[in-house]
Amino acid sequence: MNAAKSIGEECIAMLGNLIAYDTTSVKSNLQLIEHVQNYLNDLGIESHLTFNKENNKANLWATIGPPDKGGIVLSGHTDVVPVADQNWTSDPFSIVQRGDRLFGRGTSDMKGFVACVLAHAADMKRRDLKIPLHFAFSYDEEVGCTGVLGLIDDIIDNRPLPIAVIVGEPTSMQIIGGNKGGRTLRTEVHGVDGHSSRPELGANAIMAAARIIGFIENLQNRLRDKADPDNGFVPPYTTIDLGMISGGAANNVIPALCEFSWGFRMIPTDDVEALEAEVLQFIDREITPSLKAISPNASVITKRGIDIPALLPDENSPAEFLLRHLTGLNRSGRVSYGTEAGHFQKAGMPGVIFGPGSIKQAHLPDEYIEVDQMHQCSEFLTKLTDWAENEGM
Repeated sequence: MNAAKSIGEECIAMLGNLIAYDTTSVKSNLQLIEHVQNYLNDLGIESHLTFNKENNKANLWATIGPPDKGGIVLSGHTDVVPVADQNWTSDPFSIVQRGDRLFGRGTSDMKGFVACVLAHAADMKRRDLKIPLHFAFSYDEEVGCTGVLGLIDDIIDNRPLPIAVIVGEPTSMQIIGGNKGGRTLRTEVHGVDGHSSRPELGANAIMAAARIIGFIENLQNRLRDKADPDNGFVPPYTTIDLGMISGGAANNVIPALCEFSWGFRMIPTDDVEALEAEVLQFIDREITPSLKAISPNASVITKRGIDIPALLPDENSPAEFLLRHLTGLNRSGRVSYGTEAGHFQKAGMPGVIFGPGSIKQAHLPDEYIEVDQMHQCSEFLTKLTDWAENEGM
């Protein structure tokens, strides 16, 4: 068995270790983080943790090589989506190999990448790296990319700014240079109740909400109509989510409350602040005055939830340049889902998305990753380590 095959098998063994930890986002990831920290300690690699407010989740940061240089960040999230109500044919938290596929929750999204990085830690430690390689493993990516913010703050406050960040989301080992961002909002329309036989005495919250939703639909149509079909995104425009609505008590009662959730999945060139402001200005101009004419206590309240910045494509960034140099790939794609890469870019760290596995398997029952994808990732990490040792870009 050659060395490349051996370390590839180590990647798969490490993946089995990581899959065994149920790190569904609603749960703690500390057992997995402690396992990783102990593993790195045994290799003589120090690591640093940043915690959430409850101290039951943590990010891990580790550096191999000179600590006074920026280096390359290998970034991955440790949390996974739930398996509840999914029809799995095997234990989702026990890796199972069937043919050339490895099944388990998180195999593709994205413990496969994290496992490969950890399996290469010993080789990285043995090398005389001229450019450091950093591990950045986060929590709560699946619920809004919020956990990594504490890790990024720690980098900015205490460490040299990295040269580039490789976010190892499943891209089938293809370079992804841009992703859409995401913002969620919840609007509450507070009207005035009353008997439906006298609608002029009440303020119908559902009807008011319907007018807002109609405006949002018109905004979506405008964004679609002005889209650049060649920008690489599918679809090539900012989309607007509107997936939940509730309101009313009975058919013969004027509804005093209607709530709905909405939000944007924005292409990087759209100004999400301006788009949100357009909706809020319509509410202030067209909706709120008619409600308050019935009662001063009537109102429309909109609260912002998740906010994930888009990754703006930059084919000349150090991150893309490095990936092209190491892989020989000469183009980068775009994806419509959100990642942590936009947070790194916003903080001044060029980011790119590149990792094993297919996004088509993410979040599904019987999630899997191809064995060959693990080996391809392992081969890439060997090339990256060679480059960091020889300091050649």
